[in-house]
Amino acid sequence: MAETRHLGAFIDGATVDPAVFELRPDYRAVLLAVDGIRPGPSDASSDELLRSAEAAAQRALGDRPVEEIAHVAAWRDAYRAFGAKPQRTRNSLEALVRRAASGLPRVNRLTDIYNAVSVLHQIPIGGEDLSRYSGPPRLLRATGTEIFDTVAAGAEVVEHPEVGEVVWCDDAGVTCRCWNWRQARRTQLTDRTTTALFILDALAPLPDEALNVAVEQLCARVTPLGPEVRVLQRLITAMTPSEQAGDPASC
Repeated sequence: MAETRHLGAFIDGATVDPAVFELRPDYRAVLLAVDGIRPGPSDASSDELLRSAEAAAQRALGDRPVEEIAHVAAWRDAYRAFGAKPQRTRNSLEALVRRAASGLPRVNRLTDIYNAVSVLHQIPIGGEDLSRYSGPPRLLRATGTEIFDTVAAGAEVVEHPEVGEVVWCDDAGVTCRCWNWRQARRTQLTDRTTTALFILDALAPLPDEALNVAVEQLCARVTPLGPEVRVLQRLITAMTPSEQAGDPASC
């Protein structure tokens, strides 16, 4: 189990490159570092939460197409700004909402929880195994040389992001392509994960209050997953680097 100070150092070392904020000055990221999780597969509780998310997605859609949901539309615009085509490369929120009608995937307990919170609060969320990281997370615009390990046609392959693509990276390579589109295999959550990183992505028109509610909901869902669970959080916005620095807060 990682010590709290190590969790704090990890998320305090996270950065967002100014070039990303030039694309979207309204971008905000909340990072949650969680330790002490008792690992496990999908269970009745995570299934119930996913069912609630599926119903919420149906209510949110009504008779309108998914791309008219305000936060989905904002992310489509953000993708276009760095050259991605949102019809082919869908942000994680849009991808989940589109799947809700036929049923959200049941993957493992941690993945189920953050997917459900994502849909319930209409915000992209990523979840990764923090123990598989090499150095802190960084959001930047790719040079095109970074390594991204994934699966294509059932085979393990190494790809590279497009030049200028917005990607999350660590020292070993890309951990998520196109901001919040596709995660690397290396850092995927499994039913053996005991320490995790969650990243909540927000753009206008989503207000800070709604972002905070999503953070609180995710904290409330992961805290009971073990008697010694610890959760630290950090908000990153388009501030100067000196203003970004500070001690992470506990949930």
